[in-house]
This record gives sequence, structure tokens and C-alpha cells, in this order.
Amino acid sequence: MVRNQTAETIPASTAQGSTVSADVDVAIVGAGLSGIGMAAHLQAMCPGRSFTLLERRENLGGTWDLFRYPGVRSDSDMHTLGFVFEPWKHEKSIADGEAILQYLNRIADERDIRRHIRFGATVVSADWDSSSALWHIVTEHDRGRSEMTARFLYLGSGYYDYDQPFDAGFKGREDFDGQVVHPQFWPEDLDYDDKRVVVIGSGATAVTIVPSMARKAKMVTMLQRTPTWYATRPAKDAFANALRRILPEEIAYRLTRWKNVTMQDFFYKRARNNPAKFGEFLTGKIKEHLGNRYDAETFTPPYDPWDQRLCLVPDADLFEAIKAHRAEIVTDHIDRFVPEGILTKSGKLIRADIIVTATGLSLAIAGKIDMRKDGQPIDFSEHFYYKGCMFSNLPNLAVVFGYLNASWTLRADLNSEYVCKLLNQMQAIVADVATPILPEDHALEEDDLFDFSSGYIQRSKHIMPKSAKNLPWRLNQDYRKDRAAMKNDRVDDGVMQFDTAPSAARAQAAE
Repeated sequence: MVRNQTAETIPASTAQGSTVSADVDVAIVGAGLSGIGMAAHLQAMCPGRSFTLLERRENLGGTWDLFRYPGVRSDSDMHTLGFVFEPWKHEKSIADGEAILQYLNRIADERDIRRHIRFGATVVSADWDSSSALWHIVTEHDRGRSEMTARFLYLGSGYYDYDQPFDAGFKGREDFDGQVVHPQFWPEDLDYDDKRVVVIGSGATAVTIVPSMARKAKMVTMLQRTPTWYATRPAKDAFANALRRILPEEIAYRLTRWKNVTMQDFFYKRARNNPAKFGEFLTGKIKEHLGNRYDAETFTPPYDPWDQRLCLVPDADLFEAIKAHRAEIVTDHIDRFVPEGILTKSGKLIRADIIVTATGLSLAIAGKIDMRKDGQPIDFSEHFYYKGCMFSNLPNLAVVFGYLNASWTLRADLNSEYVCKLLNQMQAIVADVATPILPEDHALEEDDLFDFSSGYIQRSKHIMPKSAKNLPWRLNQDYRKDRAAMKNDRVDDGVMQFDTAPSAARAQAAE
């Protein structure tokens, strides 16, 4: 039921057991890892449910279609960033962006998901109408605006602002004679052969760009305000590749996934429980790679390991570039941009032909969609997470916000599976509405879930949903615990309230 004649017609859906018709059973926002994963889960677990993916871009892939800077790659291994249902077949476990896009496109084509994607459709608003128990969704596209209805809304739109990265507000930017580039909007024709490049920042993006640009640039300087903790590992997983030679592909994938999840959990907890010793371990590995090029000031952060996400350096490529004198790291604060490059507060001039501002992301909740309930704006900061998937007192709405200490897709898989179980439960008991109910006098003790010191986290804490000390009202940071809870907890756990649409709405829908 599309209420704009410029839009394509979406067939009306009336799932078995439901009392209200809708254009689609599940509207999925985003066709990246989260959205494609949810679509595949729906096909496998809820084959009778209709779904549509609403993707603002002209291609699927989300982050991996947007980011095209040199060397773009995963900072998690693909045996955990890949889906639980689809083995990762490449030799490299730390994969480049193009390989990840190929993986997603293959899944979309082999599972016939692509035809369910509406490309170029930006979701501008979504309003839950309690009288009909439907989400009214408005999309914007090159033909105008369209409205559609959905029983359930699944937000797989990621966690950052696609349109506006973080602007550090450097002075004198207009004075610089060279080119200023932000990784989020990388120009296709950027020529940096034999040029001097300064990359501002020391996070995952900068650590990826520096060694990649160093292969062709004259010199690449990573200008950091504070040092970062680095972890090195081979880009190829020898264990995974050995298993694939002797075991069926799916079994080898599951065993490698289990191994990587276990190791990630072990190292994370070791770092949190004994940060000093873990820091010595990381520092020792850097010294091994750099030898006499190691400098304590450059590689000693003022915070403990995992107070921010560790930066992965596959095959020690950053350190190899430094040893080859094609890259360097400078620790200083920026005073201003000048025609020749950057003047630091210590008075040092760093000459540059190109400046890359890898200064971070701006977080956005719900893809910046105007979210409402019965016409009233939804303030997510006033709601608690429920099982890291839904929100207190918000009906038929789920979201994916991946782990800070592990790969994004681990939670995306859990959430997709949970929502499918919830949809099946609703169908079995003929319910239209599923709402995690939290009373006003709940007396929950809030937990600072986002206690990471990363700038993008700290800048956005005021817009984030709340998290309690204990499940289910929490966005937990322990995949193995979450997996056990999702598997063992009943969908009808006494917290989830199931309802049908009012009889008046049913009568109206039948007309």
C-alpha cells in the first residue's frame, strides 16, 4: 500500500496469523552487513514473511561501499566479521574492502536477496501507529517521496553519520596550498605518487591508510595527538587455511570462528584484568618489529589497553613502512594549517602536499531517521536497551549496534536470529505487537556501558540509549554470554508483552 504515485507498488502482505495487512512484514533499513544478514535469517527462519531492504546508496555493502580510501580493510578477522551461516573462503582472514564487497554481493545473489532491495531509498521518517500496529515509513528517492507500512522495523543502518564526519575544526585550513581529504569522502582520482602526505589521527583508519599510501608517496607522516595501542597479527590465518585443506568448509569455518571468538575474549579480559602486564606484552611485540626504530614516546599511550579499541596492524605493515623510512609517526598537537603544511604547537613545521584528516566519525542513532511513536518524537537516550537488540517500551523495533571489543557481525547474527524467533512467536499466538515493557518505577541501576575513552564514543554518549548493570536491559559487551542468554532465554520471558491491533484498526484494514 504505497501512498505516493511516484513510487513502485509493493505487494500487500498478510502473514499467517496476523490480523492487520501491511505493505511488508519487515522493513530493513540498510543493505550492509546488518541488513543482508537479517534478510538471510528471515529467509531461513521465517520463510513466510515478506521483507524489503531500504538502502540509501545505489549499491549494497554499507560501510564497505562508502569507504574507498587506500588499503581499506577489516579490523576484525573475517571468520567473526563474516556471517555465522556463510563461510569465509578467502585465504586472507584480514580482508580488504573489495573482498568483503564480493562476499556480500555473492550472498545477495545466491540467496536471491537483491530483488528485495530498494536502492536509492533514504528513510527520512518512521512513525509507529498504535491504532493499526504498523510502522508508517517515509522514504525519499529521485522520484520524490513514498510511504509504506511495515509490521516490524529493523534498523541495520550502522552507527555513524554517513553525511557528516567529525570536524576537528583545525585553524587555517583555507591557508593550506595543497589538498585536504577526509577518508569518508575519498576522491577516486587522488594522485599521491612521490608526494608528502600527512595523515592526522592514529585510529584504525589512519593505521590502514599510512602503510598503503607509503608504497607510492614520497613520505607519509602520521600526526597523532596521543599514541595508540597496536596489536599485530598475520593477515592470513594459518589455522583456518590448514583446516580448510582437511575438513569440509563449513566445519573448518565454525571451528575457526570458535577459536577466534575464544581468543578475542581471552585477550580482552586479560587486558582489562591486568592492563599493565598486557601493555608490556603489546609493547614487546612492537619492539620486536621495529628494533632500533622503536621510540617509547611514540608508542606509549596515556591510557590502558582496551580503554579504546586496539588498532590492528596485519603483517606489521605500518612498522615495516616505518623501518623502510617511507612513513613516520609524530606526536604533537596541531596549532594551525599553513601554506606549506601543518604547524604544531611545539613549533615544528610538517611539510605536506596532501593532508588526510582521519579524525574520526560522528555517531548517529537510527540512521538519523525521524523516529516517532504515535506522532511523538522518540528520544532513544530515554530508553533502555533490551537484550542488546530492542528498546524498553518501543514496539516492533530492533537495531544492531555491534560490539566494541569484538566484530560487528557477531551481534548482528545474534540479533537477527532473536528477531526471527520473536516473529515466529508472534505468529504462533496471533499477536501484532511485541513490546519489552519496563515500568516507570523500575529502579534499574544504570551502567556506563560506553566507558571507552575513544573520542567518537565520548562525543556521542548523550544520544545513546541507556544500559543497566544486568541483562536483559543492557547492551552487553560479552558475545559468549550474550549467545548463551539468547539461546536459553524464552522469547515470552515475562518482560516481552504481546498484543493485537485494536478491533477498530482491524475493521478498517478489512475494508
